[in-house]
Amino acid sequence: MLGRMTRRTAAERHVDSAPPVATAAGTDSRADALADLLVAYHHPVRRWLSELLAVDGPANVGQLAARTGLAVGSVSHHLKALHRHGLIEPAPDLARDTRESWWRARPQPLTWSVDDFAEGTLGRRVAETAEGENVRHQLRALRDWMNQAPADDPAWRHAAESVDTLVFATLEQLDDLGDRLTALVVEWSRECAADAESRPDAVRRPVRAIARAFPSGPVRP
Repeated sequence: MLGRMTRRTAAERHVDSAPPVATAAGTDSRADALADLLVAYHHPVRRWLSELLAVDGPANVGQLAARTGLAVGSVSHHLKALHRHGLIEPAPDLARDTRESWWRARPQPLTWSVDDFAEGTLGRRVAETAEGENVRHQLRALRDWMNQAPADDPAWRHAAESVDTLVFATLEQLDDLGDRLTALVVEWSRECAADAESRPDAVRRPVRAIARAFPSGPVRP
């Protein structure tokens, strides 16, 4: 007599893509892990999916496929890559039955530099590619905002901000500005999160804050 096959739970289905258990590792291993993380996160589709989960809340694979126009299999593939690096996590508590795979965002700070990798290494090339994709992602976000701004609420248009300056500065002053900008954005983000808990009914929108400071001469049109 053949036994009945037991349907795997959502948690069991995601074991293969679960983040590895942290272990003590050398510098090379940490660099490799960071390079793998950059590949996972800075893929345009994966970053899109992770932001959809962060902004719109938990969703199942079918819902994400409907929102993006991607095939269900493609969505599942990209979600597994994000899960493997701890950028999202399963949300089986939201599933109506074991056939549904629900996911939620797992926000975490991600700080890196191309200088984290030695010259000529694969990790260095990955970091340089990720840096370029990060800039393109920011430009796409800015383009989308500029396209929708004319029809947006005037109050929100007025609140959006942009600042630009061109001044002679020392290496130490540039480094100091970067530290100040980082500290300000981190503090502001924490204040927003705390306020969301204390005033859950206040009208809010997802806001992207981008700060860059870098050496730059006259820009040719």
